Amino acid sequence: MEKIYLVRHCEANGQDPDAQMTTRDSEQAESLARFFSWIEVDTIVSSPWRRAIDSITPTAEVRGMKVLTDGRLAERRLSRKPVQNWLEKLNQSFHDPDFSLPGGESGREARERGLAVIRDLQQKQERSTIVVTHGNLLVLLLQSFDSGYGFEDWAQLSNPDVFEIDLKKLTVRRVWHALGY
Repeated sequence: MEKIYLVRHCEANGQDPDAQMTTRDSEQAESLARFFSWIEVDTIVSSPWRRAIDSITPTAEVRGMKVLTDGRLAERRLSRKPVQNWLEKLNQSFHDPDFSLPGGESGREARERGLAVIRDLQQKQERSTIVVTHGNLLVLLLQSFDSGYGFEDWAQLSNPDVFEIDLKKLTVRRVWHALGY
């Protein structure tokens, strides 16, 4: 494995696993397909959540590829119950990787399950993979390759967003906005 394209899903109507894409989201998914049309990709792996799969399906269809799903790419659960000051708690979790709320998952736990997917992918013969996930988990994964990523980067993410991780050079580069998308 040489490169991983880490993708945040397109816009959706809500945060539930079955939340549907917005009308604009369908256009964004088509933009992702155009974006990836010039990039060599061997495999596509996605969170099983509907908005992630729907975001990358046009790319897979254009390439004649199947979208593989992996539950370890699902979004991090911050808490079992809604939290009024969730942004403050999310920020705290980026500064303290072991912080978790009742019924929630720490940043370290979420990052480790996401990294397990990447380690599994590195064992395969493919050179380039698209990995589709959610904003919180995406930034936690980016931290594994560049410790400078954190809450502020999460707050600046777009729907969709794409980062290129070069596993040979161990570099991270945001490519979605850099290429005018």
